[in-house]
Amino acid sequence: MQTKKTLFLAAVPAVACVAALGAGAPAAHAADSWSFQADLGAVALNTPSGAASGHVMLTITGDRATVSETVTGLADKLPTDKKTLDALGIPAAFAGAPYPHVQHIHIDGNGTCPTASADSNGDGVISTMEGHPAYGMIGTTLSVKGATDASTATDVTKAPGGGSFTYKRTFTMNQDTLSAIKNHKAVVVVHGLNPATAPKASVTTANSLGVTLPGADKKLALIATAPALCGPLEASQMNTVPSGGVQTGGGGTSGVQDQGLFLDAGGLMLAAGAVLTVRRRFGKQH
Repeated sequence: MQTKKTLFLAAVPAVACVAALGAGAPAAHAADSWSFQADLGAVALNTPSGAASGHVMLTITGDRATVSETVTGLADKLPTDKKTLDALGIPAAFAGAPYPHVQHIHIDGNGTCPTASADSNGDGVISTMEGHPAYGMIGTTLSVKGATDASTATDVTKAPGGGSFTYKRTFTMNQDTLSAIKNHKAVVVVHGLNPATAPKASVTTANSLGVTLPGADKKLALIATAPALCGPLEASQMNTVPSGGVQTGGGGTSGVQDQGLFLDAGGLMLAAGAVLTVRRRFGKQH
């Protein structure tokens, strides 16, 4: 007759199996990773439909973000005529330079791009301020160098330039922007209208942000700061979108967690089978 000690030892392999299965599961505390994308389209009134476009890919691991972007069809170069430069509030030092396109991830608005109805003063152009209800305030500046917060929001020396450009940068993203992206409240906006197609008011009106370039005697014209392209950031099909804020722990690790739960369940089933076998054997022997 088997003793209770012998019966206990018979169940040990099943317990060991459970431990082995649990050890094989990936760590649930590994850095979360997600992918997002945005198709950039023409902002109503400011850019003719189909004249310019772009695409943004964003990958996030923890708080590290890699942004890859391509843009075509925007304003190419700044004017060279001094009279035109003066009228636009652009110093002569910028003459003929690639047209700078400051760009940002705007957050906590409606998570959308402005429509023609956003032109609240009826001047035929949507200013940055008029677009705020749709896309929100600046969360992150997509600068080519230096800081990526609001401190470089209007720094044309740190903005990509030209009618067509590619942009790629990896940086630490602030928590406000991370939360907005994961809660579908983030929109990529590229600024700077094409003089050849821009509304007249954008050339004759000062920008709504009060921006004055170094060396200029007047405020920069609205044409340089008004939104040209816009696109909400949406979850890429390569991943499952997390729900809730950054600290919820959902989303990117859900696959890992599900796998761990599956393995744990399998281990428990094996353990239950072993216990049942032991009980049957013990019952027959008494």
